[in-house]
Amino acid sequence: MQPTIQTASASRASLWAGRILSALAVLLFIFTGMFALLKPAMAMQGFVHYGYPDGAMQRIIIVEIACAVLYAIPRTSVLGAILLTGYLGGATSTHVRAGEPFYLAVGTGIVVWLGLYLRDERLRALIPLRSSTPK
Repeated sequence: MQPTIQTASASRASLWAGRILSALAVLLFIFTGMFALLKPAMAMQGFVHYGYPDGAMQRIIIVEIACAVLYAIPRTSVLGAILLTGYLGGATSTHVRAGEPFYLAVGTGIVVWLGLYLRDERLRALIPLRSSTPK
C-alpha cells in the first residue's frame, strides 16, 4: 500500500496573505515597467549605467510586464512565477556585476514564490513543507 499525499486546503488567512503578497509583487513589476515606459529618459540613464544597449530597454520592460500579467492570471501563475524568477535572476546578475546590492531582486523572487505557494493548492501539493504521515 503506497502512502498518499493529502494536501490541506489553505486557511482563509494564508489564502489572503498569498493574494496580498502576489498583488504586491505584480504592482511592483507593473509600476516599475510603466515608469520606464512613461519616463524613458530617467529609465534610460539606469540602463546605460548598467551597460545595456540603447534599444534593449523597451524590450526588457515589455517582457517584465508580460511576465507579471502571466503571474497575475490564476491559470498561468506558475508559468509567470518561473518567468519572473528568470527575469529577477538577470536583475540579480546585473546588480552583482555593477557591485551593487542585489537583495531587492532576491527578496522580490521570494515574495513571488511565497505568494503563489500560499494561494495555490497545486503548488503546495507539489512541494509539501512537511511530510504527510500515513494513517
